[in-house]
Amino acid sequence: MSLFQNKSLRIEEEVEKALSKKFEKNVKIQSSGSLGGGCINHASKIKTNVGEFFLKWNANCAADIFLREAESLKELNKVANEEILVPEVFASKMVDNTPGFLVQEFLPPRYSKAGDDEKLGAGLAVIHKYTNKNNGFYNDNYCGATQQNNRWNKNWAEFFRDNRLGFLLELIQDERPLPASEMQAYEKLLTRIPALVPEESTPVLIHGDLWSGNYMITEKGPALIDPAAYYADREMEFAIMTMFGGFSQRFYDAYNSVNPLFSDWRDRNQLYQLYHVLNHYYLFGGGYQSQAYQIARYYI
Repeated sequence: MSLFQNKSLRIEEEVEKALSKKFEKNVKIQSSGSLGGGCINHASKIKTNVGEFFLKWNANCAADIFLREAESLKELNKVANEEILVPEVFASKMVDNTPGFLVQEFLPPRYSKAGDDEKLGAGLAVIHKYTNKNNGFYNDNYCGATQQNNRWNKNWAEFFRDNRLGFLLELIQDERPLPASEMQAYEKLLTRIPALVPEESTPVLIHGDLWSGNYMITEKGPALIDPAAYYADREMEFAIMTMFGGFSQRFYDAYNSVNPLFSDWRDRNQLYQLYHVLNHYYLFGGGYQSQAYQIARYYI
């Protein structure tokens, strides 16, 4: 039985239709095989008469989540370089009466070897040189399953305060309300943001959700996957990277050799981590609540 017939949801024809439009010829799926590693979406490798592709799909998610991820991949692909890859997008579809999906380039994985950390660091440093006049992105997108408010704003302090922390705290209060005493601390912190972050900040393209599970080592080298891209102060990128670890000193040395970080960037690291800790509380609850509160109290 085809993978696509699970739970009576048939998307094989939709995928073939989208790829046929992309390649301007009749595309047929010849075989498919489920891939492990995905914690949210179904993932598979599909073989067609025009080549092999990576497909992920879901019916129980935000309707436009795959369209928004496709936008992130396409933007990052503009600055992919000889050190770091971004898979090419071939098709994406909204969730409607059939599941939404994303079809992208299949990159065969391989085990890590000497030099991969350096390539990842140098490649990300190049991406972080791609600038914009404003912080934000063309549409709202998703960090995990959480909506991100990407409304453009030239001022980084305002964007981080309003579009990231403030917006997320509003979502939390609707879903997992925090005690009044904790909200008072967050409200005080929000007023202090302009004094805590650099007054002058250049918006650069970031992956947006770059933990160790969102890059992979492929036969062609390191590759970025599952982005939640937008333009921001590049220190925001390092928030979730340092939150869970997985990036070696060789990575940082290579990054700094291409695009040196400010010497005091770690002073703000936990502040930027707060966004991701609050997002984990919003999604999962538990101990993330106290962790986030401790960070807020530290900065006020």
